[in-house]
Amino acid sequence: MLSANNLVILDRDGVINHDSDNYIKSLDEWVPYPSSITAIARLTRAGFTVAVATNQSGIARGYYDETTLHAMHDHLMTLVEAQGGHITHIAYCPHGPDDKCSCRKPLPGMLLNIQQLLGLESLTGSWIVGDSLRDLQAGEAVGCKTALVRTGKGVKTEQKGVGLKKTKVFDDLAQFVEWLIDS
Repeated sequence: MLSANNLVILDRDGVINHDSDNYIKSLDEWVPYPSSITAIARLTRAGFTVAVATNQSGIARGYYDETTLHAMHDHLMTLVEAQGGHITHIAYCPHGPDDKCSCRKPLPGMLLNIQQLLGLESLTGSWIVGDSLRDLQAGEAVGCKTALVRTGKGVKTEQKGVGLKKTKVFDDLAQFVEWLIDS
């Protein structure tokens, strides 16, 4: 039976793949960090359930459509499965910052969606791994333990230092996974 303690929720851009201030608008622009795919597969093989929660306001801004987003996510899943891993669910928010939705991080809507989809009573004890404060705030709102990676916007987030007292900090997703499995 799935336990919240075995759930790891990942942000996408800046954690799994390179981020861009100009948005990741196509499959060609979606470039995973080489170690992230292996790290996700390693989590799966160690008995963890992996989900992704990603803000994708580029859809609302008209930079790309949901078909393009699904192509990126299908490619991600194919890469992970080729390494012996599995991503259980990818939740995304297609809304812009002014759309007043409940799913855009730092609000916890996507995480609650993952919780419901997986049939968990709560997310207390699960992990959220992100590169921005909003990722961590979304996780904290539902009882997740938080990890910041220095990839993507992570170094800037760490330098600001705001809201990071309980957060573990790692160079990248692979370092987090190694620590989690070995601890």
